[in-house]
Amino acid sequence: MTVQGEVKNIEIKRFRKFETEKYYPSTLGKPEHHIKNEFSMAVRAGNRIFLRGQTGFDMEGKFHGIGDVAKQTDQACKMVKQLIEEAGGTINDICKITVYILKREDRSKVYPVIAEHFKGVYPCSTGLIVSGFAMPEMLMEIDVEAVISEESSEN
Repeated sequence: MTVQGEVKNIEIKRFRKFETEKYYPSTLGKPEHHIKNEFSMAVRAGNRIFLRGQTGFDMEGKFHGIGDVAKQTDQACKMVKQLIEEAGGTINDICKITVYILKREDRSKVYPVIAEHFKGVYPCSTGLIVSGFAMPEMLMEIDVEAVISEESSEN
């Protein structure tokens, strides 16, 4: 990154690295869920934080809220908060959220949960209706980007 003519190195830190074939439950018995990839749950690049899409999974790979989009949303929002904090930020640093849902009628169940978790943050938001997710149990997903301000990093 160039700042007023000088080159600045940006440190990249990866949090909670995992291998997909070990993380996702094998009880589904479907070969398409055993794809080998290496990912991180969060990446901090300088003062920016990128999270992987959050669903009903907890940190140990247990899925919460099968059949209940509100419970999946609650779990996803809890994970967002924890991962942002582990990467050195707070929910107030969230700038952009993208919410994916399967059914338009689920908006009335998903958005109140998001509003409860991110009250007072006022991020930009995009909502999308999609035809499916990586696993049939998933009913929603939230994608988050944050920027840690100088004021936040000084505290």
